[in-house]
Amino acid sequence: MKVKPLADRVMVKLEKNEAKTAGGIIIPDTAQEKTQTGLVVEIGDDSEVIKVKAGQRVMYDKYAGTQIKIDGVEHLILKMSDIIAVIE
Repeated sequence: MKVKPLADRVMVKLEKNEAKTAGGIIIPDTAQEKTQTGLVVEIGDDSEVIKVKAGQRVMYDKYAGTQIKIDGVEHLILKMSDIIAVIE
């Protein structure tokens, strides 16, 4: 399935958190905090507002966006204003 965000929206592939602490304790998925970083996969067509490109890692607001699953992979569709930093 192919999804293309519209206007000033960006689709981000979520990154998985490490499931183990430095001491070797395994943390279950239900106890893990939601990740706030991801990889930009697709961008909308409003090039004046969108300041990121596909392939960049970004950090976004904690409770932002709409979560979707595409071919079993978690993605998030965000407004450009919800992206707070580019990670280099």
